[in-house]
Amino acid sequence: MLTLIAYGLAILINVLIIVVGVRFVALPHAAAAGYGVPAKVDGDVAYLTIKGLRDASYGIVGLALLAFVGAQAEGWFMLVVALVPLGDTIIVLRYGGTKAVAFGIHFATAVIVLLDAVLLLAI
Repeated sequence: MLTLIAYGLAILINVLIIVVGVRFVALPHAAAAGYGVPAKVDGDVAYLTIKGLRDASYGIVGLALLAFVGAQAEGWFMLVVALVPLGDTIIVLRYGGTKAVAFGIHFATAVIVLLDAVLLLAI
């Protein structure tokens, strides 16, 4: 049962971060607002697109590790990439986003990713 939960959560997390990445590429301003720090309407969307590609790449790498290497590799990957939503928490707080978004989305994501890392490393 632990294996099913760990793998299922890992797949869900990776698919969701791919969706987030695709959203930043396709709808950069809407995605930035959802992130917690709205982008300027006349600003350069290149950086938002870069963020989208980065996020989507993390999800694809995570799925590849899970499929071709296994739970241990995915667990270590999740442990390391949990730094991203932790950093996002700080960015949202630093640049005027709400505490609700910073902690309710980004910090909560980091906790879930860390939880899945522990589960994956335990199996």
